[in-house]
Amino acid sequence: MELVNPIVRRWCREAAEDPDTFWARAAEKLPWFRPWDRVFEWEPPAFRWYVGGRTNLAYNCLDRHVAAGRGGQTALIYVTERGERRLFTYAQLRHEVERVAAALRGMGIQKGDRITIYMPICPEAIMVMLAAARIGAIHSVVFAGFGAGALADRIKALGSRLLFISDVTYRKGGDVPLKGIVDDALALDVASIEQVIVLSRGKEPASMTAGRDISWAEFLERGKGGDGSHVELEANEPAYILATSGTTAKPKQVVHTQGGYQVFIHSMATWVFGMKPEDVWWSTSDIGWVVGHSYIVYAPLLRGCATIAYEGSIDHPSPETIWQVIEEFGVTAVFTSPTAVRLLMRSGEERVRGYDLSCLDRVFCAGEVLNPPAWEWLQKKVFDDRIPVIDHMWQTETGGPIFGNPYGLAILPIKPGSSGIPLPGIDATIVTPEGEPCGPGEKGIMAIKRPFPGLTASLWGEPERYRKDYWERIPNLPYYSTGDSAHIDEDGYVWFAGRADEIIKIAAHRLGTIEVETAFLRHPAVAEAGVTGRPDELRGEVISAFVVLKDGHQQTDELRKELLATVRQELGPVAVIGELNVVKGLPKTRSGKIMRRVLKAVTLDRDPGDVTTIEDEGSVEDARQAWEEMKQAVRST
Repeated sequence: MELVNPIVRRWCREAAEDPDTFWARAAEKLPWFRPWDRVFEWEPPAFRWYVGGRTNLAYNCLDRHVAAGRGGQTALIYVTERGERRLFTYAQLRHEVERVAAALRGMGIQKGDRITIYMPICPEAIMVMLAAARIGAIHSVVFAGFGAGALADRIKALGSRLLFISDVTYRKGGDVPLKGIVDDALALDVASIEQVIVLSRGKEPASMTAGRDISWAEFLERGKGGDGSHVELEANEPAYILATSGTTAKPKQVVHTQGGYQVFIHSMATWVFGMKPEDVWWSTSDIGWVVGHSYIVYAPLLRGCATIAYEGSIDHPSPETIWQVIEEFGVTAVFTSPTAVRLLMRSGEERVRGYDLSCLDRVFCAGEVLNPPAWEWLQKKVFDDRIPVIDHMWQTETGGPIFGNPYGLAILPIKPGSSGIPLPGIDATIVTPEGEPCGPGEKGIMAIKRPFPGLTASLWGEPERYRKDYWERIPNLPYYSTGDSAHIDEDGYVWFAGRADEIIKIAAHRLGTIEVETAFLRHPAVAEAGVTGRPDELRGEVISAFVVLKDGHQQTDELRKELLATVRQELGPVAVIGELNVVKGLPKTRSGKIMRRVLKAVTLDRDPGDVTTIEDEGSVEDARQAWEEMKQAVRST
């Protein structure tokens, strides 16, 4: 059965037959100060896009809309969980970004200099990002919540000259202090920082270090009467550097450029998200992650729509908060995470009743696989099949979506649990760990055969690591490895099973962590599930499972039997559950990814290592306690 419609099929074919022409047409949708000499240069693994072309990411986000007479349209809507609202038109936002750009120059910042931003998602942080891109400086946003060690490591890796911070961030009704973390970080032999710019928002004045710390107002004063104009930049000059979350090893400092990145996120905003100037767009992420960079800040502004920046937890002060914000601002499209969907599931669909969501016409999810039970809850119980709920997949390294359902071109039938098809311009394939091609339905490693404009071409200061970690992981094939286990079905849809190094091998059978977690979610009492493999003498490995129950459900022997039966019914007898632990919460990164390595460490009675990226460190202890109770119960029988 052919599911890909003729429009999508034509786009994919044209991209495959002549990728340079395809990506040249995509770039022509944006203005350039000077056109490129060559679309693409590739000496594997090094590559460049739009060579010789001159552009400016921030200019295309703001100035061109103002010049086109759209300066009065809303650009940025800032909302907090405590009720604060601030709106900026395109003209107002450009004015503020010019002031910040002038102040950066007043502080001696020039093209190529690095600055670090350790701030929550607030207008000032977004202004600094845009101002840096405007003058050719390179920004690095560190999620406002990482510990002192993680912040220090990220600053030292880049040699940043300035550090922008907020004294507090807002989270679940409280002020979470950040200034002390900054002071501790800068005490860890961080020599490159010349000054710290402090945005004070707390109830008490922030403690300031004389000679090093200045206020936001003092910073702006440095640019008074100065130059806030944009510069023309070659397409391959860096726009920003963003560290991967570091869930498995030392974070990689991913570089995204002014030209190729801009073309890619603008294209995917159009092709995948159907983003248009009339939209009120809300991505519930944070600027500390690539989703926040690409689809809170840059792509929505490139497309000329209104983008919501929400600070706080979307379920505070109540689970109705997300629906209330959608109604209040007439949100037309939401991009959220499967973690957020499962969080909302715990409190039930009754929370949605009473809110007018008729403005909303599409919802997108990414971050982890949107398990079919979570998709069905949102698609059918919340939205009554009125609008599509669409999964898709990408990475920090790709800048934007690489697998998805091209809603903006022509929506395809949705297969719950699938991330969609390889998008136009993405030359994807599945291979075995040894590099042999896989057939339809055969599980292997997801690889990309050819670079595309959004793909990072370098890691800051680590060219050898870039080559080895991405382009040499598949023997004898010069392919980019995503590091994910997946298969492509007979209709061309991609199904991710989890990270390739997290596959569970039971008696020669290979099960993906996501497959097992999805099976648990089929039971109506389960809100979340995380699984890992545990060594077993007989079978090689068995499944060690950690589940979170929905509100109103309690752990009982009967429920335990039902959960085991549910998994067996879904996956068959091969899915041998060694242990089933009920926990209050799963260890997740602050971007919503389950830290399965922590679950494995707990299961193997090992130190879980660096957990600075974790959302709630208590979840580690909760998992450890559940595991200990399980062992005690086994010993007593």
